[in-house]
Amino acid sequence: MKDRFRLTRRGSRGGTFYCVDNHTGKRTSLQTSDLRAARQIIAAKNQAESQPALNLQLAKAYLAGTDSQMAKRTWGDALEALAASKQPENQRRWRTVAKDQALAALLPKVITETTGEMLLKAIQVGCVSTNIYLRRLHNFCVDMNWLPWPLVPKRQWPAIRFKPKRAITWDEHCRIIAREHNPERKAFYQLAWHLGASQSDLAHLQAEDVDWTARIICFVRMKLRWQNVQPPQIRFGREVEAILATLPKQGPLFPYLQSVEPGHRATEFRQRCLGLGITGVTLHSYRYAWAERAKIAGYPERFAQLALGHNSKAVHRAYSRNAQVTLPPLEEYERSMTHAAVIPLPLTAAG
Repeated sequence: MKDRFRLTRRGSRGGTFYCVDNHTGKRTSLQTSDLRAARQIIAAKNQAESQPALNLQLAKAYLAGTDSQMAKRTWGDALEALAASKQPENQRRWRTVAKDQALAALLPKVITETTGEMLLKAIQVGCVSTNIYLRRLHNFCVDMNWLPWPLVPKRQWPAIRFKPKRAITWDEHCRIIAREHNPERKAFYQLAWHLGASQSDLAHLQAEDVDWTARIICFVRMKLRWQNVQPPQIRFGREVEAILATLPKQGPLFPYLQSVEPGHRATEFRQRCLGLGITGVTLHSYRYAWAERAKIAGYPERFAQLALGHNSKAVHRAYSRNAQVTLPPLEEYERSMTHAAVIPLPLTAAG
């Protein structure tokens, strides 16, 4: 069979060698003027064209010299290794990723035998989370040198497009509370409105997290407990005090909701919304509602960030971006600030 690629040189002796594709006529520079090196490159190209299966076996043989598991390691093995490196809450998320049906065909495949098209196909049949977690898994394999090079270049990954998110309204919240007959769930939804805490943080709230003397609720966020981040300290008023008075005085405030998986709490809330004809909201919508209310009320951004446990201003502003704010006249705002009472903040031990 005639070789697909041939060697040519531009210019006189000492010029650069080029590779010519006999099928398309395209000419590509080999970036060398060394005849011996140019011939080796052309031979490799022709061999790759005529014996693709053999080339894969040769590549495996070379790679096995540095990693004996390279020829056997699957995407499922990589997913398990990645999950094992995470803390318990994130481990649960990665275990859930393994159940994604869009990844069912990919996980048993050997990593080094996978093509970029296989990853893109999984993303096409999957959802937003498939794109997010498969991208992280792919990058993990590259970082661990389990992939000799990226299968999908960074700029070629499909854009991540989330569905529009919105805050729950006061009217929707009142309808849910009015229909809820379970005291524990009712108190849970009420505190979600007043505190803006995530569902996991709120469900794991303990009676010991409530300082009745200082009227402060202080808790460590579930997702940040391993990062030694200052926990939010939220001063509560009379409405929250009335809700807390109905909850246990020791141990977990929500014993049942703490014992169930986050997905179960979300499903229970969704069922109540569907029964009332409310769409487009989840339990996380309470955090959006709190952020929007804080922005409309003129609550200082640094205080709102601390209350919601946001380290990034960009994240916090994304939560409150849909707030409709009517700006007051500057002279009225200056006058009100001049006569406003100063609210002292509690000092920490370090302060």
